Amino acid sequence: MLDKIKQTDPEVYELIEAEIARQKGGLEMIPSENHTSSSVLEALGSRLTDKYSEGYPGKRYYAGNQVIDKIENLAINRAKKAFSVPHANVQVYSGSPANTAVYLAVCELGDKVMGLDLPDGGHLTHGWKINISGRYFKRVPYHVKEDGYIDFEEVRALAQEHKPKLIWCGATAYVREFPFEEFAKIADEVGAYFVADIAHIAGLIIAGAHVSPAPYAHIITTTTHKTLRGPRGAMIMVTERGLEKDPELADKIDAAVFPRGVQGGPHNHQTAAIAVALGETMTPEFSEYGKQIVANAKALAAALIDKGVKLVSGGTDNHMMLVDLTKYGVGNGIFVQEALDMAGITVNKNTIPKDPGSPFYPSGVRIGTPAITTRGMKEKEMEQIAGWIAAIIEEVKDYQLPKGKEARAAYLKEFDDATSKNETILSIKKEVTQLAENFPLPQ
Repeated sequence: MLDKIKQTDPEVYELIEAEIARQKGGLEMIPSENHTSSSVLEALGSRLTDKYSEGYPGKRYYAGNQVIDKIENLAINRAKKAFSVPHANVQVYSGSPANTAVYLAVCELGDKVMGLDLPDGGHLTHGWKINISGRYFKRVPYHVKEDGYIDFEEVRALAQEHKPKLIWCGATAYVREFPFEEFAKIADEVGAYFVADIAHIAGLIIAGAHVSPAPYAHIITTTTHKTLRGPRGAMIMVTERGLEKDPELADKIDAAVFPRGVQGGPHNHQTAAIAVALGETMTPEFSEYGKQIVANAKALAAALIDKGVKLVSGGTDNHMMLVDLTKYGVGNGIFVQEALDMAGITVNKNTIPKDPGSPFYPSGVRIGTPAITTRGMKEKEMEQIAGWIAAIIEEVKDYQLPKGKEARAAYLKEFDDATSKNETILSIKKEVTQLAENFPLPQ
């Protein structure tokens, strides 16, 4: 697969091979990551990347797009079928541009928008203060309750008070099933657009492992590389309810992507890879896969709790869980992330609701099962992995962040030096490698 680059650029070849070796020998457990099929990779590496295709099928600014039109229409039709929607835009480069295009399509600068607050598990593009969504629009954040579930009393009260133009349902670290119907009712009460950002759960929805927002939302956005198991890309879909609210909504969405919005010519190799990935989802095997993701997450969560690890909301309904480390101190997520990485288990530090730390030094870690499920692991392996995670948390629980930046940098270096020699972590690393070798990456 890499024969040509091995000859022409051995330096890059060696780096690619090193990353492949890292993935093969460890467990990728960041919830937003997955392993694509070889078919998706072939589409991404095809000559389709050479073609410029500004515009939409049948309405291009450049000649020579006869084949590209067929590829994009195929991706569109597969998306519409997979999610039961009447309109899909498959050109969006990634999730953040997709969400920005939604604002441009239905909002004016300064309009009020509601979304789950970032420290409570929300996403940057749902109105966080430093993001364009929070700088150009008036953010009205809602939160989760002590039990980790969305506070719908607050959502309704805020919506009635502020009358937002748009309400988001979606998150980057929410472990419970999204209550789309409840959001739709509140949005209807105040006349708001209801947008479901299903970036994390798109594959689960297609597999029947999570309720679909299609009967409830006006607009659906999603990335294509998480549980959908496709390339890094995105889609924006308009539902029947969306067209009922505004018959021109589909046209407004497309125009907000191009030409009046966030990007120029589409990445045709990416569009083809999305089509391939969507085709892969329309099989009984994918349905089994999506359900196994959730089964694995529930098994892993239960095993972690049994070993004394505290989880936000006490478990999970989807593909991820959020470990609460506050009983060990403030900002301990960085220590657990780095120690697990030393052992070949890749997770990410993450804020938890009402986190006493910061996004750079949060008090939690986020763990997910999509990638290891792709490799064929099941409940038995989740018990083993939970034991490793709990043991490593125990090894690093006594580390405490100093307050000053310079002191922290020195302390983290000392931490890395110590954990790189920690016998328990080194022993677990060998066991992780043995397990990973028994479950190869997709061929």
